[in-house]
Amino acid sequence: MSSVVILGAQWGDEGKGKIVDHYSGIADMVVRYQGGANAGHTLVIDGKKIVLHLIPAGIIRKNPICIISDNVVVEPNTLLKEIKTLEEGGYEVSPKRFRISEKAHVTMPYHLMIDQLRELKHVRAKIGTTGRGIGPTYEDKVARRGIRMGDLIRPKILKDRLELILEDRNYYIEHYLEEKPFNFKKVYEEALSFGETLAPYIAETSKLIWDANKANKKVMFEGAQGVMLDLDGGMYPYVTSSNTTPGAAAMSAGVSPAFIKNVVGVVKAYSTRVGGGPLPSELLDETGELLRFQGGEYGATTGRPRRCGWLDMVCLKYAARYAGLTSFILTKLDVLSGFPEIKVAVAYEINGKRYEELPYDICTISDDKAVYKRLPGWTYDICTLPGVKPIYKTFHGWKEDLKTISNVEDLPKNAKHYVDWIKSELDIPLVMMSLGSQRGEGIEAYDPFGA
Repeated sequence: MSSVVILGAQWGDEGKGKIVDHYSGIADMVVRYQGGANAGHTLVIDGKKIVLHLIPAGIIRKNPICIISDNVVVEPNTLLKEIKTLEEGGYEVSPKRFRISEKAHVTMPYHLMIDQLRELKHVRAKIGTTGRGIGPTYEDKVARRGIRMGDLIRPKILKDRLELILEDRNYYIEHYLEEKPFNFKKVYEEALSFGETLAPYIAETSKLIWDANKANKKVMFEGAQGVMLDLDGGMYPYVTSSNTTPGAAAMSAGVSPAFIKNVVGVVKAYSTRVGGGPLPSELLDETGELLRFQGGEYGATTGRPRRCGWLDMVCLKYAARYAGLTSFILTKLDVLSGFPEIKVAVAYEINGKRYEELPYDICTISDDKAVYKRLPGWTYDICTLPGVKPIYKTFHGWKEDLKTISNVEDLPKNAKHYVDWIKSELDIPLVMMSLGSQRGEGIEAYDPFGA
């Protein structure tokens, strides 16, 4: 067995797309295991930007089979547009290369409406969702009123299920959200049309993944968001609607957790997040603006500016423990070039007490004592946490451009000191450093498939 999970160790947007693309060059199979079209991977290939929302990043390579597994939610219209864009770009997205689990749930048009109208209705309770219908899709899945990909190619089953489901959802839309209900015939015929087009891709994917593992193929599990957005382990309720950690990868793929050999966390050299909720080391000043500008910190899916701050070691250590990281990859160290000093949050002070572990009630502190502010480009309010004071460790900065460096020993002294300190704090091996957005910009320590 040679299976590796690649997941974000923070709030997502750590640069996983480039990492998955890199290891897809040697992988036999790439499996997307959670989330939906609310996430995106941005790849830069030969100077051209490619943004993926649902299809695994391995599709850009010629070798691996790419799988959307059980616990991903699929919005068919987005998926079909993505297939078309890739094919127009010269990439093969045939059923030979790409398959979708028949058990994956479908994001229906009413899910998008519910998601968007809720955010408008509950102004102060906004999560800051992407409005892509992900939460309502997972809600219907758990409530056992979901439509699955396999239903789209079974007209009788689809009709029977959709009649009951749409009656329930229309009542909620009309009487609570105060919007016009959906027409059954229109929704049903559109779903049938999607099913007809996507039928060649729909399969029992757990058997494909099992067979690959049994044949000792290199299988890479690709997460969409980060550990701190995990439904159970993240900063609830400011989380995504699925589990992002390695256990979810095995469950979604339909294989034993014992199949996973290594868990590699992707760590950005500073912190970012999109949406509401705590970001204890957030910088709402010129330094935060500079981080955003130099890092190109804008959401791949929505284009929203990301909230930026210094690296948060309290959250990072928690994520490493919670996800069971066996190694990590450091990204965007090059963005910090030019800063005279660099800080890391090593603890929090809350009501005069020092916390080195993530406190349970950090989101409650946010709710009770938050100061809400809207910045240019934001479509939602963000909150600062006057009740949570980060305690920082300060490092000397460096001026050198790091993008041409291919050996750790060639890093500027201060940059190397920063990296070595992160390694010592996490106490796990560094697999790779990604420097720049282009393929080939970075330093690889070793191959996690072979380790």
